[in-house]
Amino acid sequence: MSTKIDKNKIEEILTRGVSEVIDLRHLREKLMSGKKLKVKLGIDPTSPNIHIGRSVALLKLRDFQELGHEIVFIVGDFTGMVGDTSDKDSERPMLSEEQIKKNMKDYVNQAGRIINIKKAKIEHNSKWLKKLNFGEIGKLANQFSLGEFIARENIRKRLQEEKHVSLRELIYPLMQGYDSVAIKADVELGGTDQRFNLLAGRTLQEYYGQEPQDILMTNLILGTDGRKMSSSWGNTINVTDEPKDMFGKVMSISDDLIITYFVHCTRVDMDKIMGYEKKLLSETTNPRDIKIELAYEIVRIYWGEKGAEKGKNHFVSVFQKRDLPDEIQEYKLAGRDIVDVLVETNLATSRGDAKRLIEHGGIEIDGEEIKSIDITVNHGSIIQKGKRFFAKIV
Repeated sequence: MSTKIDKNKIEEILTRGVSEVIDLRHLREKLMSGKKLKVKLGIDPTSPNIHIGRSVALLKLRDFQELGHEIVFIVGDFTGMVGDTSDKDSERPMLSEEQIKKNMKDYVNQAGRIINIKKAKIEHNSKWLKKLNFGEIGKLANQFSLGEFIARENIRKRLQEEKHVSLRELIYPLMQGYDSVAIKADVELGGTDQRFNLLAGRTLQEYYGQEPQDILMTNLILGTDGRKMSSSWGNTINVTDEPKDMFGKVMSISDDLIITYFVHCTRVDMDKIMGYEKKLLSETTNPRDIKIELAYEIVRIYWGEKGAEKGKNHFVSVFQKRDLPDEIQEYKLAGRDIVDVLVETNLATSRGDAKRLIEHGGIEIDGEEIKSIDITVNHGSIIQKGKRFFAKIV
């Protein structure tokens, strides 16, 4: 079965938001041949939410889908328990099967906000990884050397600092690589932090007599606090965030991330993005105006035009038309619960005082009165007590 041969679309797939392609020439030739490819992306449900850092690869998966290729979305319910430390400076704790089940409950639906789930193949890697025995795992491990594993920058650094590196961590690349064998992948997508694991798939496919997959690595994006977007740091913009929250979070990112977000997290035409980039270089342009267009586009992807309008209207009414102080003190407390935040910002004298303020309608977050103490404060939120006391959470 053949696929669409759209040269411009193919070149954009191979270049937009892409750090590296292995083998670029080979993959380009395959795409131009019209051959239907099996394109794989796996995500571990280490948290209940898929954030837009993950959307970079998911959008790329959708690009392949739109050309008519077979896409395979793998929920890493087994790899998620073991834990990947590719992007970590410390060992990731093992998660229980119960926690993984809880986290992945809505994972496919969340991915479906980007890709067409009805036309995709959905797999859970416990289906084949649970069946491997010690003999088979030994054969997989024999394809790699310890030197290859410890040569990875984050592992080498941890060893130099005499931090614990478990043998469990050596197993993860074998499992991700075996996923490619199990589904006979032609292409695997992943972030730059996944390079070793992605290459493991090529190695194991060759061992099993399969043609090694091509690899397309996407760039990682920074979160709302300027660090790599990560659920463990609480600096994420989740695909399930309500329109006003999603819009507000995008508006809170640094101005120098505007173009990066346009390129990686939207499918706005690249010529239009270049126009935005030129405007940002002009002293007469307020970056906020272009950031509003970015926030609108990102919210539109997940909530449609109505959701995007709702998010924009809320932002304009709360942050642009409202009489806020020119300077509001910032506190690095994003991801903390409201009671803790009120105490840490001195808006409340104690936890009891904080709860009383909330119960009596004395606290607003982003212009809305809150009544519950079970609220996590997001990055960029503005907390108000009465008419004169404010705190911005970053």
